[in-house]
Amino acid sequence: MVKVRIAPSPTGFLHVGTARTALYNFLFARNGGGKFILRIEDTDIERSSDEMVNVIIESLKWMGLHWDEGPYFQSERRDIYVEYADKLLQAGLVYPCYCTKEEIEERKRVTEKKKKKKGWKYDRRCLHLTREEKKQFERERASALRFRVERASSFEDFLHGKIERSKEDIEDFVIIKSDGMATYNFACVLDDHLMGITHVIRGEDHIPNTHKQILLYEAFGWMPPEFVHLPLILGPDRSKLSKRHGAVSVLEYRDRGFLPEAFVNFLALLGWSPGGDREIMSLDEIIGLFSLERVGKRGAVFDTKKLEWMNGEYIKKMSDGELLRRLSPFIENKPGIEEKGDEYILRVIALLKERMTLLSQFWELGSYFFIPPEQYDIESFTKYVKKGRAETRKERIEKVINAFKELKKFDRDMAENCVRGVAEGMGIKAALIIHPIRFALTGKTGGPGLFEIMEILGRDECIKRLEYFVENILPQLNIKN
Repeated sequence: MVKVRIAPSPTGFLHVGTARTALYNFLFARNGGGKFILRIEDTDIERSSDEMVNVIIESLKWMGLHWDEGPYFQSERRDIYVEYADKLLQAGLVYPCYCTKEEIEERKRVTEKKKKKKGWKYDRRCLHLTREEKKQFERERASALRFRVERASSFEDFLHGKIERSKEDIEDFVIIKSDGMATYNFACVLDDHLMGITHVIRGEDHIPNTHKQILLYEAFGWMPPEFVHLPLILGPDRSKLSKRHGAVSVLEYRDRGFLPEAFVNFLALLGWSPGGDREIMSLDEIIGLFSLERVGKRGAVFDTKKLEWMNGEYIKKMSDGELLRRLSPFIENKPGIEEKGDEYILRVIALLKERMTLLSQFWELGSYFFIPPEQYDIESFTKYVKKGRAETRKERIEKVINAFKELKKFDRDMAENCVRGVAEGMGIKAALIIHPIRFALTGKTGGPGLFEIMEILGRDECIKRLEYFVENILPQLNIKN
């Protein structure tokens, strides 16, 4: 049975690279009827935190990546690591190392300065200690355990083929730290083997680790899993994706108003192709189409604009009722929301959804449906007037107000007929008063159809805002038609 895992470290948020790795593992497992395991690699005790564990779990759940086993915590498996480390020690494959971090850094600095090049590796100082020196160190400090590298390493990668590394390029690496906790490479090998992992799918930045892990598999006489090292996600400048490219944690994308379906759809296409020109796909469709054979060898560029476009497509296709549910975190406690009620909000959603690319834009685009404009984009409106596209004569807008007061019925058709009738009676183009009416009602110069806006706001609210505009905003414009 296919068995894969995602093994994040709880030293920080779950970011895009790890999220895509988790997704590909999940898709591969589901496509093959296998299992997807969550393992928390918290061997870095000082930097790991329960808060980050919760963030990782919340991020994976938001993406819909539900695991079959776990979460397992490496911090709870210390005895297992010590047991297997002792087997290597008894076999003479590892040795105690008493060097402190500071001592190693100093020797590295001095050596690199003399040779005028980087690439220092551990100098095996503790391998050659005498028995007396070892006894002296044992009394003074705790020891780590280092694996003794005596051979080259090679493995067959699913995407990249055979990858080799000479023993000269691999230092004797630590498997158990001086605090008694296993290092990443040692714990990873033991856990992958003992948990029956068949495929290790991870970023290509792990290739140097894989060489060390292969040596450990060989030392124990175990068959390694199949390795698949995914190309890194790139920024627009084709360098490794980072915060300077706008990359943020998974939950930040959620909080910015991205839908999990769109986010997962977008991530799936960062390095994998379903064939043809297909882009918008459900998770079930992606699972059915997914295969490692269609994963590319080159890094894919993370295009935020495309992600926003895709998110907008999902918003457009979503039912108004479901969209209202998704919008809940973004509009709760906003003024006027509770008073208006769901039926009113659904009408606004139907009008705005075509313009939204993020859930968070709903209030930005349509707050005026719930409260009068708090600010008026006077600069943009002034440009309309100066270009002869808007009218600011008080008496002309007042005629519209008076005409509205005479209406018995008020819907989009009646509102439009009324405004156009007033314009015709004054001998001007309707657009000249449509623009200032929109500005008066919304504070903006663009948006959905004016008469659809009017119908939702209702006659009384339209009159109220137009009267406020005439008395308070027009005098500020200081523009003469």
